[in-house]
Amino acid sequence: MDTDNEEVAMKDSRRRERRERQSGPMNLHDLEALENSDSDIGLCGWLLVSLSILLMLVTLPLSVWMCIKIVKEYERAIIFRLGRILRGGAKGPGLFFILPCTDSFINVDMRTITFDIPPQEVLTKDSVTVSVDGVVYYRVQNATLAVANITNADAATRLLAQTTLRNVLGTKNLAEILSDREEIAHSMQSTLDDATDDWGIKVERVEIKDVKLPLQLQRAMAAEAEASREARAKVIAAEGEMNASRALKEASLVIAESPSALQLRYLQTLNTIAAEKNSTIIFPLPLEMMQGFIKR
Repeated sequence: MDTDNEEVAMKDSRRRERRERQSGPMNLHDLEALENSDSDIGLCGWLLVSLSILLMLVTLPLSVWMCIKIVKEYERAIIFRLGRILRGGAKGPGLFFILPCTDSFINVDMRTITFDIPPQEVLTKDSVTVSVDGVVYYRVQNATLAVANITNADAATRLLAQTTLRNVLGTKNLAEILSDREEIAHSMQSTLDDATDDWGIKVERVEIKDVKLPLQLQRAMAAEAEASREARAKVIAAEGEMNASRALKEASLVIAESPSALQLRYLQTLNTIAAEKNSTIIFPLPLEMMQGFIKR
């Protein structure tokens, strides 16, 4: 267990170092270039923008309904001007302004999204085929990267989750899969979070839902568990009999020290039998009395 915790800590430290390298000057420069790319539209672009502004002023107040847009609290809008992302990055929530003919926008949902990982047939490290499914919780952390760096962030995250589940479970044996679900989920979450960082995706949680074993393996495991329970039951019964025999031995030694104690035990036994309203009572006689009758 200590070794597993050390491995997880080492993975976390390497992941933090990798993120620090990725968030260096080059990565920040690329993000600023995406958000400030409208300054490079050129002379022709500025001419088209000027014509769009002029058209908007001429068609006032009708053009206002085409220029003012609204995004909800949980959404962000990425505005493209002549194909380039507008300076300032994502807009919203609330009102924002676009130019007709030259501007277009894409709404990005910032809420946490959940999806089920379809059951995956995985061959474990000890050559056992199991079917495992899970659930992933993620959200868009950077709307600009989610739009500019990947075609479909949702579909890509789903496919990556399936392959990651296969890769992680392929390095575990069956006992580890059945007992260390939290560790497997944490490992998957770390791997997915690293892989989707460049897409502006934050993987918040991964859970393993169900592990389905082959029917023959289930029967074999059930037979093994039943045999183990029966063995434990026999051991417990044997220990009980041994303790009972020891107690009887000690009781016989106590009774042997006093002859009257045996007679009192007889009377106590008769009292117990009579209390149960039995029709037949067996009365024990001392062997000394029988020997006297035999001699006569």
